[in-house]
Amino acid sequence: MTGQNVLKIAGLKVSYGGIKAVKGVDLEVNQGELVTLIGANGAGKTTTLKAITGTLPPCTVEGTIDYMGASLKGATSFQLVERKLAMVPEGRGVFTRMTIEENLLMGAYTRDDKAGVAADIEKWYSVFPRLKERCAAMAGTLSGGEQQMLAMARALMSHPKLLLLDEPSMGLAPIMVEKIFEVIRDVSKQGITILLVEQNAKLALEAAHRGYVMDSGSIIMGGNAADMLHDPRVKAAYLGE
Repeated sequence: MTGQNVLKIAGLKVSYGGIKAVKGVDLEVNQGELVTLIGANGAGKTTTLKAITGTLPPCTVEGTIDYMGASLKGATSFQLVERKLAMVPEGRGVFTRMTIEENLLMGAYTRDDKAGVAADIEKWYSVFPRLKERCAAMAGTLSGGEQQMLAMARALMSHPKLLLLDEPSMGLAPIMVEKIFEVIRDVSKQGITILLVEQNAKLALEAAHRGYVMDSGSIIMGGNAADMLHDPRVKAAYLGE
């Protein structure tokens, strides 16, 4: 199922002045894997994702981040998309003054295969029928769950080799959370490599192949996701058991 190393983070440290947000993180994601990074709010999960994409505010970053065997240091957002790395940020980040269809087309702006792009739009409309119903609506008029669907579909329009998902279930109704996780599992089954940051530890570990637990800026545990679901420490701290 899994193959070569897609993402490798070694010794990542992020500090804002005297505040150390991330304290020497080592993490890797192999081809075809769905890896989840769980932990409490403020553990440093989103900071780690933003370090990968180079979207942190001014701060000191140490360590190495390699993607497909090459460093991501200094890469712009545009270059990341060209290199087939896509992120669905916390808060979704859809283009609110564009229609749903225009948002999806923006996701494919690095592609020039018009027929393929059109086919992919139809594919994601079939996965998210609600988006098709409202394809001419402005994205800003959608509910939070619909915006999350759109943000995921838009990211997948770029045919990413690595998809970063930051808190996709945050603030959504339970039925919408179920739908989003159903899609995450389906996308993973298609062979797309995923790094998922998620506060809902149970759903994340149920969907993932491997997991890491982050606490106060450090990775304190990692391993097979199914094993972690039954680990008493994980149960006590993150599953409410």
